[in-house]
Amino acid sequence: MNREYVRTLMLVLCKAVHDLYPEGNIKIMFPVSNGYYCDLNIGEVVSPDNVAAIRRRMQALIDADLPIEMHKEPREKVLEIFKDDESKRRLMESVNTKTLRYCSLLGYNDSFYGELLPSTGHVKLFGIEMYANGVLLRVPSRTDPTKLGKFIRQDKMFFEFYKLHRWQNQMHLGNVGTLNQAIEEGKSSQLITVFEAMQDKRLSQIADEIAARKTVRLVLIAGPSSSGKTTTCKRLSVQLLVNGIRPVSISMDDYFLDRDATPKDENGKHDFESIYALNLDLFNKHLNALINGEEIELPHYNFLTGKSEKSGKKIKLAKDEVLLIEGIHALNPELTSQISDYMIYRVYASALTTITLDDHNYIPTTDNRLIRRITRDYKYRGASAEKTLSQWSSVRRGEEKWIFPYQENADAVFNTALLFELAVLKPQAEPLLKSVPKDSPQYTEARRLFRFLRHIASMSEEQIPHTSLLREFLGGSSFEY
Repeated sequence: MNREYVRTLMLVLCKAVHDLYPEGNIKIMFPVSNGYYCDLNIGEVVSPDNVAAIRRRMQALIDADLPIEMHKEPREKVLEIFKDDESKRRLMESVNTKTLRYCSLLGYNDSFYGELLPSTGHVKLFGIEMYANGVLLRVPSRTDPTKLGKFIRQDKMFFEFYKLHRWQNQMHLGNVGTLNQAIEEGKSSQLITVFEAMQDKRLSQIADEIAARKTVRLVLIAGPSSSGKTTTCKRLSVQLLVNGIRPVSISMDDYFLDRDATPKDENGKHDFESIYALNLDLFNKHLNALINGEEIELPHYNFLTGKSEKSGKKIKLAKDEVLLIEGIHALNPELTSQISDYMIYRVYASALTTITLDDHNYIPTTDNRLIRRITRDYKYRGASAEKTLSQWSSVRRGEEKWIFPYQENADAVFNTALLFELAVLKPQAEPLLKSVPKDSPQYTEARRLFRFLRHIASMSEEQIPHTSLLREFLGGSSFEY
């Protein structure tokens, strides 16, 4: 299921709402439950009848197979067309080009930042239904485009997204246009101070919850690639110490099975992302021993030989200590199948990007994480943007299989995204994306990300605290990695 399909479906939705409720509006806000949550403002409480009417109008537009026209016009003309749409006008004003692009569908004008399908008839499958205070636009499954993605309640994820969206709108910082304006007005320092404080406050709340549960002996932190799990773990450790709890960390990587016992993927390669690449029995045996006050010797996995070895490092858990472990499988019940749930506190950490480009263009959380990873891989691993981009689809497949299905198992969701972070990452990421050669298979994706970043004003990293989660990707952290 490709991006062009989703953008085209969103255009059809916006056109349908415009036709039915000319004085109303719809905001496409964030992905959740295998769809996209949309805030629908039509002057009345959204009802099943409203949703049914929108569904019928969308289907009529699709059945008519209407052409989607693309336009590239002088800047002043396009700004005049969108003069009454503040979110789009602000965004367009921030791009210093002589011409601007937009699309039209049966006399309705809109703009989407990426390619669209040539006509509405190319959209074959969609769903729309009531969800919370708005509607959920459902799209085909990534793995089987002939079916809608399975509806899964993600109330914890939704709440984290929604509460920050609501707060940002109250602060008039709901989209990139307003962020750019704040940066241009010299408010960068205030933005950094406020949003860093918000993350500190949330980590403090999580630490307080752990302290209140007197039976917790094991804290597990999971999240997808470049979600900032490592810094989350370190900053949560500080907050636990404030609560009089001493965290003890062990590495899940040291519990890999010997390479010859590691399962293989569909291509016959060792699948180190599989939970079954871990020695689950030994891991649970050691956890139980530590929780019971016994001493264990930690294993050490030798990545050169592919063998598990004795480390010589022995540890024992005191009464005022808890185990703190981060890894991609931390929310999977199989990882700790022999440990009682009341002893475990689970945290899901991810970059839940809440700022939008404009009312109809959300910023994918995967793009946020990918730009983080491109920056980090170059700085710490000497990897080019081209190499990171070539590996991303494999990384995403692993996340879909081993991480995302277990999100709602978390006791707490921690949003690692910072409102201003793309503005700070931009100066480092742009030259890396520009370096991808035109004859590379990764050029199109690099160009898409580069074009996306040009909408965002740049911010200097000088004011970013050395304890900031963003330092995990920028460098200059006061934490050791």
